[in-house]
Parts: sequence; C-alpha cells; structure tokens
Amino acid sequence: MTPHVILRTHNLSKKYKDRWAVRNLSLEVHRGDIFGFLGPNGAGKSTTIRMILSLIRPTEGRVELFGYDLKSHRSKALSSVGGIVEKPDFYSYLSAVRNLDLIGSLNGGVEKKRILEVLDVVGLSGRGGDKVKTFSHGMKQRLGIAQALLSDPELVVLDEPTSGLDPQGMKEVRQLILHLAKEQKKTVFLSSHLLNEIELVANRMAIINKGELVVQGEVKALLDEGGRYVVVEGEPKAKIKAVLKKNKKLLEGFTERDGSFDVKMDFDDVPMLNNALVKAGVRVTALVPRRSLEDFFLSITENQGKV
Repeated sequence: MTPHVILRTHNLSKKYKDRWAVRNLSLEVHRGDIFGFLGPNGAGKSTTIRMILSLIRPTEGRVELFGYDLKSHRSKALSSVGGIVEKPDFYSYLSAVRNLDLIGSLNGGVEKKRILEVLDVVGLSGRGGDKVKTFSHGMKQRLGIAQALLSDPELVVLDEPTSGLDPQGMKEVRQLILHLAKEQKKTVFLSSHLLNEIELVANRMAIINKGELVVQGEVKALLDEGGRYVVVEGEPKAKIKAVLKKNKKLLEGFTERDGSFDVKMDFDDVPMLNNALVKAGVRVTALVPRRSLEDFFLSITENQGKV
C-alpha cells in the first residue's frame, strides 16, 4: 500500500544575498510518520521550517501540504498544520491558560475546553492557572507544543523542541512526541541536531548539511546501510590484532584507532569474538557494538564535502 504523503517539498530553496541557506530540498513526509529532520547547527533546518509554515517565501521551489500548493492555496494547505519555530515565546506575567487563549484568538478563538485538553496532553493540566514566569524551561517548551496543538492539527511541526533542556526534560518531550504519534494519531515533523533524539523516536528521517539534502528514508534501513562495527578494547594490543587477523572469516575487516580496534562484523558473532580473545590471553575491557545514527550522520556529513 502506497503511503499517503501529506507534506512534500519540491526543490525548495532560499537565498540570502549570495548565500544559499537551503537549496533544491525535496522531502516527503507520510501520514503517521515521526519524521526526523536532522542536521548540524546552521544546516538550514529552521529556514526550511519557516518556508513550510509560510513564514518566509522560498526563492525557488514549492511546498505541498495535504495536496494543496502552499503558494496558491495557503489557507487550505495550513488548515491542518500546527507548529513552533525555535524558542516559543509567551507573556510571562500571564497564566498558561490566558496565553493560549490569546494565541487562539488570533485564529478566530478557541474554547476553554480545548485549552484544558491540550494542557493535559502536554502534562501541564495542574499548572494552567499559574503565570508562565514560574515555569521551568522544560515546561515552557511543553507549553509551546500545547500552542501548536490548539487547532487539533494533523501535522505538528516542531523545531528543536528539546533545545536547552536537561536530560529529564528531554526525556519528557521525547515521551510527549511518541504520545502525539501513537495516542493522538498526529504526524510529527521533528527538527533536531541531537542525533540520538532522532534515533530514539523517528521512523523516517532526512539529513541535511549546508542547506542540501544528504539522505532520506527509513531510519532502520539507513542505519543498516551505514554498517555495523564493534569497538574492541583490551590488552595486549598485539594479541588482539593477531586474533582479528586469524578470524578473517568471522570479520569483514578492522581498523586500529587511538588504542582500540573498530571491527566490522555481524553483532550476532560478538560472543564468538569475545571467546577467541579470551582464549588468546587478551584481557578484554570493552566490546561495544556500534550502529548508531551518530556514526552514520558523521560519516555522510564528513564525506559530503569530499570529491
């Protein structure tokens, strides 16, 4: 069954004077995705999101939302979209409920019931009457997500929602994103430069670097494509190297780096490698399987600039 594409960009580009912030970016987000939009700081993620939300005009290319061209059918295209760009901003001297009421009034008004519903969804149901100045940074981020949910959108666009949060706050936002997708049946477009965050929540992703698309697809498939290896550490190094050379059938290859060995191999064969090392008299201090999005991300962004 062909997935339903609800967001599509066609060669989307934005130029500031003589610099391309985004260039020829073509993305597809399917209904039900948690779509990770990944790239280092300055890669063009926020510029792309501003174009998707019609906050700035593209220099070239176009955006389609729910089958509508954003330029010619702006209202229809954005009617089922909610989002926050970078840091959400509120009146600190007003309560959470009053802030959401004012924001809702900009789009024709929102019922008090809906405000309370979205506060409950983001875990702030007991703090609706409190002034925003009493909120932690993590609570303000969740209030920003509540703002994006006011119109009950099908597509929720979140720009760096875990930025500046401590580990607990990051975990809470991550759980909220999963809740939005699984329980609220939202499609989530999630921008981040935090590689592990995307790996933990997204099913599909795109990586951009210097404004251009590097890769796009299923997270699992891209991770598998990025390859697997095991970091081996221990003493003596000479015996480790001898074991690795002897077990060429077990291994795809290895490289020595900074006192450890990166061994390309199937993760299922790690116990066999460990046994071989121990039998050879190696004191094994680490056998760490690696197949992280971080390794994949670094490899393709480093290689992108190479000829």
